[in-house]
Amino acid sequence: MSHLRFMKELNNLTRMDDSIKGPPPRWQKKCLENSNSSINLSINTSKKVLSSSSIFGKSPIKKNDGRTKKTPSKGSRKSPSKILSRRTPAKTPNGGDRFIPSRATTNFDISHHKILQQQNADPDKDKFDDISPTKREMQRLIGENLHGGDIDNMRVLSYRVKAPAAPDGYQNPLKVLYSQTKTPASVKASTRYIPQAPDRILDAPEIIDDYYLNLVDWSNSNILAVALGANVYLWNAETGSIQQLFELDSNDYVCSVSWIQEGPHLAIGTTLGNTELWDCSEMKRVRVMNGHTARVGSLSWNSHVLSSGCRLGKIVHHDVRQRNHLISTLNAHSQEICGLKWSNDGKYLASGGNDNMLLIWASIAGQNHTQTQPVYTINQHNAAVKALAWCPWQNNVLASGGGTADRTIRFWNCNTGACLNNIDTRSQVCSLLWSTNYKEIISGHGYAQNQLTIWKYPAMTKVAELTGHTSRVLHLAMSPDGTTVLSAGADETLRLWKCFQMDQQKKKDYSEIKSVASRLKQSIR
Repeated sequence: MSHLRFMKELNNLTRMDDSIKGPPPRWQKKCLENSNSSINLSINTSKKVLSSSSIFGKSPIKKNDGRTKKTPSKGSRKSPSKILSRRTPAKTPNGGDRFIPSRATTNFDISHHKILQQQNADPDKDKFDDISPTKREMQRLIGENLHGGDIDNMRVLSYRVKAPAAPDGYQNPLKVLYSQTKTPASVKASTRYIPQAPDRILDAPEIIDDYYLNLVDWSNSNILAVALGANVYLWNAETGSIQQLFELDSNDYVCSVSWIQEGPHLAIGTTLGNTELWDCSEMKRVRVMNGHTARVGSLSWNSHVLSSGCRLGKIVHHDVRQRNHLISTLNAHSQEICGLKWSNDGKYLASGGNDNMLLIWASIAGQNHTQTQPVYTINQHNAAVKALAWCPWQNNVLASGGGTADRTIRFWNCNTGACLNNIDTRSQVCSLLWSTNYKEIISGHGYAQNQLTIWKYPAMTKVAELTGHTSRVLHLAMSPDGTTVLSAGADETLRLWKCFQMDQQKKKDYSEIKSVASRLKQSIR
């Protein structure tokens, strides 16, 4: 009999027509748990009612030394309802954490029409190529009648509940991570690497520590002229070779140097009041031009006209092509002229003096020299005005810097005489240079920091500070390609800073624009 019972159980287990036995589905578990929770809740409620009426004659409150204490029941545990409430997450506002489209607000006619319209507009759908214009016009009219207007702005799906807004003061915890790892494109484009150390340092022994002189200039043929006492040296930036141009007598020294705009000629001002012209390709002096009775501390070229300023405050215009070189003499300043610059278009001449005055002179129409009276007389600087620089992309904008008692850089519109901007540099301004590769300006300073500062124009925010000189930076000069700045300090050193280097793409674009401009000039000529 036992083996028959075993065979019967085996047949029952291997039957395929019976329902498959296994764990109950999830929905059955949920129903079972909900029913158990409601039953347990009703049982607990009935127990509380029974215990409060003391049906069994037992009181839940027990007196002990005049104090009441609740007696815990043996084997007490948490009710199933509390356990389920812990597992079940709290209900999210607005009915859930998903946003499901509401079919009640969906216009299926417009949806169908827009799908057909998109298919008809697709050129790759060959089967719709044979639609006649009349049928397409009828479809357009149907679309207008469905909505009564333009259906391009209609939404096919609409949501029953919008996404809840974040509470006031809420901050995303990943905000710091994103802000630290991702840099905006505007910031990346505006930043570049500026070396904080000079590319090369040259010795400049016996350079005169005098704020009112101009002893350094860089030619378009990449030759640097430096006046060291009674000597003038030429340094070839391409080959690195150094040549001594000449040496003056022991009682004389060089006060200023200035290269002609195009050509190998160098103008030199001396303490005797003479202005000499040297041909550096032949290493010989061409001529000596008089006109001053005091030292010539500033020079500036305008084509073939050389303007010179002396210690007595006079400006003399020389035409180097003529035998009688003296064109005109201007009584400009009451003290020494230490700054003199022609604008890039030759329309204005700016002069700064030790009398704290800045004068703007206008050129005579068709001439390369100025009128006898200045068009603007500016007295807003509180110290000597030596640093002068004309903007390369705005010919009428002039930058001027004051000495120790002033320490400010000011920008002027010479067409109107208005001051565009000014900034306190907190240091003596000795020289200024505009960058031709960037919209920036660099300033050389004296007391008390002896640094070079690169400013972003026109915001005048600091881009970088270049330090290294142990004494004031007297002179600045720019290389012909506009990438390197030379600073001459009273510490008898010349330092080369590669602070305006262009990236390769910008350099390529700039060279292409320059070549196109040169071809246009040749075609016009």
